Amino acid sequence: MATPAHALELAEASSARGARGALYSLRPQQWTKNLLLFGGIVFAAELGDGSRWLAAVAAFAAFCAASSAAYLVNDVRDAHEDRLHPLKCRRPVAAGTLARSVALRLAAALAAAAVAPAVVLGWAFLGFLLGFLALQAAYTLVLKRVVLVDVVAIAGLFVLRAGAGAIAVDVRISPWLLLCTGLLALFLALGKRRGELVLVGAEETPGRPVLAGYSLSLLDRLIAVVAASTIVAYALYSVTARDSVALVATVPFVVFGVARYLLLLHRGGAGEEPDQVLVTDVPVLLTVAAWAATSATILAVTG
Repeated sequence: MATPAHALELAEASSARGARGALYSLRPQQWTKNLLLFGGIVFAAELGDGSRWLAAVAAFAAFCAASSAAYLVNDVRDAHEDRLHPLKCRRPVAAGTLARSVALRLAAALAAAAVAPAVVLGWAFLGFLLGFLALQAAYTLVLKRVVLVDVVAIAGLFVLRAGAGAIAVDVRISPWLLLCTGLLALFLALGKRRGELVLVGAEETPGRPVLAGYSLSLLDRLIAVVAASTIVAYALYSVTARDSVALVATVPFVVFGVARYLLLLHRGGAGEEPDQVLVTDVPVLLTVAAWAATSATILAVTG
């Protein structure tokens, strides 16, 4: 029979595992996607406006909370499938270290917290946030199982982020920002599907049901088309969206970034978790930093 002290130790250990599991399930490493919320203030050349920066930070925090709420619901919904996956089986809900009921309660609390900034950011921002949550729910429950619709939905989530970022700081939503964002997100989503398909084939392990509708040849063709479209759209933006054509200087960074991701994708090191490439691959990190610094300088000078 366990002593009271031993029982207390077990309870504390279980509580610690649950806390770690909850933090892991929030997927803070994927909050990098929400950096897109700062796109509006950057491309509007309002970098010196402190109040706009505060609004952008509040919007970023709201979407991080909303994203984590969606991840928790997704993990509960897909727990059975995740247990069969070579990587996703480590997710706390699938592994049994985070109770489904706890995950759902935490998701509800995060969704409520995400809505709070709308009090100061306005009804339009709230509309984008609710649209984001609705599309996330639709993706988790239905859309992620429909071929092609799944990747379009992922791109839509990024477009909503970009639009919300502009609304939060009260600047005009640039159609070029939305177009380039949507194409780049579609490119990454297709790359993710390709990585998943390669992983499933290599491991001979069941994957997402939607993968049965894809093939490597189809994904490679779609990726090539979308990659080219992304570069062309950004190049057109750089020469037409502002009075100055100085932004053309940033096009090589975009071309290299896309090419680098394609290289990693075909080496098998990027597709499964494309967001991790942004924070782990040194050439991509340097390219993004150089693009950001060059763009900010040009926009500040020509704005």
